[in-house]
Amino acid sequence: MKLLFDLFPVILFFIVFKLAGANPEAAQAFGSQYLSSLVLGGEVTLAQAPILLSTAVAIIATVCQIGWLLARRKTVDHMLWVSLVIITLFGGATIYFHDEQFIKLKPTVLYWCFSVALLLSPLLFKKNLIKSMLGKQLSLPDQVWSKLNLAWGLFFGLMGGLNLYIGANFPLAFWVNFKLFGFLGLMLAFVIAQSLYLSRHMKGSE
Repeated sequence: MKLLFDLFPVILFFIVFKLAGANPEAAQAFGSQYLSSLVLGGEVTLAQAPILLSTAVAIIATVCQIGWLLARRKTVDHMLWVSLVIITLFGGATIYFHDEQFIKLKPTVLYWCFSVALLLSPLLFKKNLIKSMLGKQLSLPDQVWSKLNLAWGLFFGLMGGLNLYIGANFPLAFWVNFKLFGFLGLMLAFVIAQSLYLSRHMKGSE
């Protein structure tokens, strides 16, 4: 359930983009009605409507995520606050300048923020962020926590670079598909590999 909650804005982004792409005239009419006042020049074109509408929905979905947690008096993760700031800035720029390049940069900026936080926190604050998040569920030697923290930091760094490459060298529709399925697949593969590493280590400890 938490995975679906975390992916909620991404899934809605994908669905709206596909629906708008399949019905461009309706998407343009809807975008002109609700987004024209937010777009530089006041015009939502047929080609721009899908990405503008999906971006607006992703921003709203992220706000709703935080509102839902606050209404239930739940703790809002720092990563979710960071995601809200980034999607608002880059998504807002996409809508205002009607330029898809801004929203394409959003995953890279988010992943690199995670990467920098993970890699620099042990050096600057003597704190292992992965251990802080998972330490209550797992008991591991400090050297293993350090390797996990480094691995996640490098993984997010590579994900950010891959997003730049896909966004610059492939059509928008391919990037939208990869943003959901490609990155989710890579994340699951990395988690499985990490689980195998931890299982071997824990068997050795026993």
